[in-house]
Amino acid sequence: MYQKIFDQDLIYQCSNFEVGEGGGVETYLASLFEHRPHDVSDRVIKSLKNVDQSQFKLLHIHSPDLLLQLTGECPTIFSVHNHSFYCPSGTKYLAGQRTICDRNFSYLGCIRGKLVDKCGSRRPLRTLRELQTTHHFLDVLKKIKITFIANSEYVRQELIQNGVPPEQTVMLHCGISIPQTATAPLSLEVHQNHRILFAGRIVSDKGLEWLLKTLIHTDPQIQLDIAGEGWERPRLEKLANTLGLNNRITWHGWCDRNKLNKLYQQCFAVIFPSVWPEPAGLVTLEAYARYRPVIGSAVGGIPEHLRDGETGILVPSNNIQKLTDAINELYRDHQKSRYMGEQGHAFLMKEFTMGTHVKNLRTIYAKTIAEFPSRAKSLYRYSIPQAK
Repeated sequence: MYQKIFDQDLIYQCSNFEVGEGGGVETYLASLFEHRPHDVSDRVIKSLKNVDQSQFKLLHIHSPDLLLQLTGECPTIFSVHNHSFYCPSGTKYLAGQRTICDRNFSYLGCIRGKLVDKCGSRRPLRTLRELQTTHHFLDVLKKIKITFIANSEYVRQELIQNGVPPEQTVMLHCGISIPQTATAPLSLEVHQNHRILFAGRIVSDKGLEWLLKTLIHTDPQIQLDIAGEGWERPRLEKLANTLGLNNRITWHGWCDRNKLNKLYQQCFAVIFPSVWPEPAGLVTLEAYARYRPVIGSAVGGIPEHLRDGETGILVPSNNIQKLTDAINELYRDHQKSRYMGEQGHAFLMKEFTMGTHVKNLRTIYAKTIAEFPSRAKSLYRYSIPQAK
């Protein structure tokens, strides 16, 4: 039995991700709701089962599983925040070969990727379930027309290569909320603290092992702050001990917004050493918001957010020498570190504020609603904001 308990004049966000502090998607959603326009509901829909979908002005979906509940009766947008729509493991990374996967989805190719190349879980039942789920996701394309928002051009090209029609895709970089606490360019005093920061989940794909093996080659005065938790932490703590790094590392665990802000403020650079192809990576933008340069891997969507030599330094993933050189370069040069941080902040304010993001998002909403067959001549047709 259908429920009619929604306002037909509002746009609804649909997600099984939590809204608030946490991973990238959770933080993004919190900012999106904070800056939402008047015609977007503050209510999050977690299930579309037994709901009359023809009543909606537009549905904006953030969780792939909700795609399987669509009926195609209203305009729909799907924000692709990660690789799980077209990659069963969600990583696009072959751990056995320590290389990024360049295959499109197929049962044969992805089974080989899991069993031989160690991509994600290799448990038989979970592997089968992931393969079937990805197949079902891609099958939605044949039944329902959806607008796909990719958070980087890298992700947009992955969508197209896996069968999404190019005309149904649009690239829109994420935005972030500017911190309420006062921030300032990197001072000489802070630079002389000799601290670098890693912020993220402590899992193999995030490249913390690579960073630890690099740290032993950097100037011994450099201290590393690690903000985050994850299943790899015990193993990496042992590795740090074996490498003799205990007196140079502080493991902070999970950090709330205030604690994380302090860690950003006391470092001279943020290290973003992912070895998997990050779809986008909000860490770069969070660093820019605090006037800090970023040393990041040249993988996935990271290069779209990091201007090499201007807002930070890009390095090849898993290259210890290149990462060592980049860290030492900024350690020795306060003026360069400060300049890159200032350029990053300017880049953020021009391209990546949540205000700019929402403005562009509303244009996508308008176009999707206007082009939906049964809405093209609707009385409540949405007016397209004029881009400046």
